[in-house]
Amino acid sequence: MIILSIIALLYFLPTILAVRRGHHVTGILLLNLFFGWTGIGWFAMLLWAALSHPPYGYSYAYPPPPPAYYYPPNDWRR
Repeated sequence: MIILSIIALLYFLPTILAVRRGHHVTGILLLNLFFGWTGIGWFAMLLWAALSHPPYGYSYAYPPPPPAYYYPPNDWRR
């Protein structure tokens, strides 16, 4: 049973790598499912998942804005 799960993990390694890198996983999953059994298809999916750029961009973290002054409701001031 453990060997079967290791084989399944290695078979879907391109899909797992694509998910970890933030790709749209549908295309890689379907192609890996249908053409992964060929060595060339599996290697092509692995290269596609590893070398292509993810669809999101990097953003830099800016410091948060200073806190706004809190004015409580006017009913307590008379």
